[in-house]
Amino acid sequence: MALTDENPRTNRSTDPLGTAIPSTVPTHWYNLNADFPEPVPPHLHPGTREPLTPPDLAPLFPMALIEQEVATERYIEIPQTIREIYALWRPSPLIRAARLERAIGTKARIYYKYEGVSPVGSHKPNTAVAQAYYNAIEGTTRLTTETGAGQWGASLAMACSLLGLTCEVWQVRASYDSKPYRRFQMETYGSVCHPSPSDLTEAGRAMLAEMPDTTGSLGMAISEAVEAAAKDPGAHYALGSVLNHVMLHQSVIGQEVLVQLAAAGEMQADIAFACAGGGSNLAGLTFPLIGQNLREGTTTRSVACEPAACPSLTQGEYRYDFGDVAGLTPLLKMYTLGKDFVPPAIHAGGLRYHGMSPMVSHAVNLGLMDAVAIEQDDAFAAGIEFARAEGIIPAPESTHAVAAALAYARTVTEPEVILIGLSGNGVLDLPAYSSYV
Repeated sequence: MALTDENPRTNRSTDPLGTAIPSTVPTHWYNLNADFPEPVPPHLHPGTREPLTPPDLAPLFPMALIEQEVATERYIEIPQTIREIYALWRPSPLIRAARLERAIGTKARIYYKYEGVSPVGSHKPNTAVAQAYYNAIEGTTRLTTETGAGQWGASLAMACSLLGLTCEVWQVRASYDSKPYRRFQMETYGSVCHPSPSDLTEAGRAMLAEMPDTTGSLGMAISEAVEAAAKDPGAHYALGSVLNHVMLHQSVIGQEVLVQLAAAGEMQADIAFACAGGGSNLAGLTFPLIGQNLREGTTTRSVACEPAACPSLTQGEYRYDFGDVAGLTPLLKMYTLGKDFVPPAIHAGGLRYHGMSPMVSHAVNLGLMDAVAIEQDDAFAAGIEFARAEGIIPAPESTHAVAAALAYARTVTEPEVILIGLSGNGVLDLPAYSSYV
């Protein structure tokens, strides 16, 4: 733990360094809750089914994040320490995909927002750093979490190493077995990673007893991480997607895009594609664009691109459901396939979640966002096509957005602007490509 020698009980890792921060790094997070035409349905207490109050969440989250979860202000200031860490890789580049345009023969101008430049190779540190920071300044010493493909676990492990915390991660068994390099990342940062379900928690043991050969799911891993945090007074739980404060932190992506598109001479994106699992990358890219539509009358269309193997938005029900299998979390109003749904062990491990962010679900329900389901073979074919034209191998999750964008680009008959959220690189996911090359 990065503590000072003079006073080992004082976490100085949260103090600003005073380093220069580029003016292009956002100073505030954007909150779509301020611009929604109708408020997002509240989270409910799992026992009383009444709207949650801050004390209900206090065992799991620091008060600053609880306040952000229910915030309605349009902009929330980003602390100096977080902006200093962001500046290690932010702003991430917006790149014109000119070679890809030529390869497919489209009249569209295609841009991609590349989050793979972060230290762990994905968009996840945008919220990991914020969550670790607020926990650290409140006195939390340990965070627990779940992870699918491992990008979130690696991101929180990195954030904890920078801000003086320890981290314990439960990784979905299918990804734990097939993607060991993510686990090695976590361990390099000083964290511990377990396959889920495990025999370390009551929830895990119950799942193993019922389904001893299960490949796991994010819902199962969440149950284990929540249980572990609830039993340790020095620990809190951190979630890498779904919740409102995560959507808030990820808004730096779309805010940068608005500035970068203008600098490129574009009035707006006509359509934006982003992959959708729990909703964080999708919201980060599109919420600032949707907010601009609502406030200024722009007409950018946003499309959520989810796997056909886990189609919560396109085939799920919009209702209250638990965020985890064991029913330990609050009830969330979201598009869901049901908390007991266990998706196939698809390669895009970060998209294997039964539900969807309440804010994203609300946007879809209000008609502010569309959704499509992408078959795995189509996603990887598009990822390979992108890599051979642009040089970047997309993360398996990101290939879903690429596939939808390329299919659309091939239908374009007049010039327009297509925006792709490239949520991460696939350098540590190359075994997933092996069947397709």
